[in-house]
Order: sequence, then C-alpha cells, then structure tokens
Amino acid sequence: MAKDVLVGLEAPDDAAVYNLDGRHALITTVDFFTPIVDDPYEFGAIAAANAMSDIYAMGGRPLFALNILAFPINDLDRSVLVEILRGGRDKADEAGVAVIGGHSIDDKEPKYGMVVVGVLANERIYRKSDGRAGDKLILTKAIGTGVISTAIKRGVASDDAVAVAMQSMLRLNERALELARSRDVGCITDVTGYGLLGHLSELARLSGVAAVVEAAKVPMLPEAGELAEEGCVPGGSRRNQEFVEPVTRWSESVTETEKLLLCDAQTSGGLLISVAAGDSAKLVEALEAEGHAAAQIGELRSGDAGTIEVV
Repeated sequence: MAKDVLVGLEAPDDAAVYNLDGRHALITTVDFFTPIVDDPYEFGAIAAANAMSDIYAMGGRPLFALNILAFPINDLDRSVLVEILRGGRDKADEAGVAVIGGHSIDDKEPKYGMVVVGVLANERIYRKSDGRAGDKLILTKAIGTGVISTAIKRGVASDDAVAVAMQSMLRLNERALELARSRDVGCITDVTGYGLLGHLSELARLSGVAAVVEAAKVPMLPEAGELAEEGCVPGGSRRNQEFVEPVTRWSESVTETEKLLLCDAQTSGGLLISVAAGDSAKLVEALEAEGHAAAQIGELRSGDAGTIEVV
C-alpha cells in the first residue's frame, strides 16, 4: 500500500496524493479555523474556499467534502450554525463539490472547515519540489488578508478594505489553475498561513533553488500597508517573519511594513506559480483579464536551496 502513496509525510506538500490505477490518483486535504470575519455565512464560504485551495494547488479537481464543525451550541443561536454551514455548502456548490457528511462537536469557540477529496492525473501533479532555476514567480491574489482580518476584529477596517479582502478570500483558485495548465509550469503552491515568504521558502528548499522577490511588485490589498503600520498585525504573521529571517536577505530599500506584509498569514490566498520565463507575461495577462490581482513578483535562481533575496 505504501508504494501507492505518491505524496505523503516524507515529502510534505499541500495535500496527500494516493495512486488509484497508475493513471489517476486521489488527492485529499483538511483545513479549518476560527472565524476571521463577523458574518457567519461569509465565514463558512471563506473556510470552504480555503480548504479546496490545496486541491487546486496540486493540479487536482475537488469531488466531495466533509464538514468539520465546532460550535458552542448553548451559547450561540442555532441560526449562526445554519449560516456557517450554508456558506460552506454554497461555495462547494460553486466549485461543483458535493458536501456529503461531516462531524461536529460542542466547543466554546466556533471552528469550521472541510476535508476535501479530489482526483488528478498522475502525470499532472504539481509538487512543490518541481520548481526550476529560471522560472518566473506569479502570484494570483493580493496579500494582506491577515492584517485586514485583524483590523476587522478591532473594528478599524474601512468598508472598502473589507469588501475587497472579502472578494479575494471568497474567490476560488479553480480558474487560476485552469489558466496555468495551458503554460509551462514547474510547480504551484497556495499562499495561506505561513505567508508568501514562508511558502516560497519551502517551495525553493524542496526544489533545490533560491528565490528573488521584488517587494514593489507584490500586489497588496487596499489599506493593508496603513493598517499594518497602525499595528493591526496578527501574531502568526510576526512568527512567520521570525521563521524566514535566517534564510532571507532584505534589501535596504524594503520597509518594515513590507517585511510584515510579505510574511502576513493569509486565509484563502492565491496560487504561487513557477512558470517558464517565456510564458510568464502571457499567464499574467490571462489572469488579469479575468479579474485576478496577478503579478510577476520574482524568480527562482540557482543558489542555496530555500534562501530568498527580497529587493
């Protein structure tokens, strides 16, 4: 049975992959978290989009999902629970994913997410270890959701900033994957809790290459910079920065705010795609044409595996 595990614990990636028949494989992931927005319906939808993202990051198509729910049944009205589950179901319906079960517990703090199972062709698995020196790096969504979510909890985020961040987190990565498939892609990962630089460092380390990021080219959510300067930075983002410091060389032109945002813990973030240089501009153009806040933000180079230079 172990021989059929194509991606498991020995080679950590965005999801587990299990061979079915030599041509097709099952891909499975799980993710859940506490509320990051006030509206229970939107919380459920964001959590579902976030859970499905790992399937897309490895080139898969999600098939069905199981709910994971913790809820203080004696402290919150049941209507809140219903709205969380409705949000998750509607987002799954958008993706063509059947929600066919799950498990719940009574807990003081609400938590919601999904186990997602999908399928992919064995020859089209996008592993983090397949990045190539010379590949350009494409990011498909703006970063800063951790900062905006913290500002929401503190009641200091503007309606406009919240609206743009919500739209980004609710957007599935399905179409971004479809557009990437038509190009010469090395590897893909999604940008979530470890922040842009955390995920990039892991991708570069597993691929045996170094990375360069141009800070000014990384798309940021509106007001994320200002809110970060005001101290709306989640603890996870600061821990991410501490984690990547030993492998990161910062240019003197990079500000402290930019450093924090490049390490900001994301929820339902975009795909980080390494693509052949000749296809980079075309992929960005195609993504932008469909409303993605996409940009070429750097490249992979020969060098010490996992190291990052931010210029």
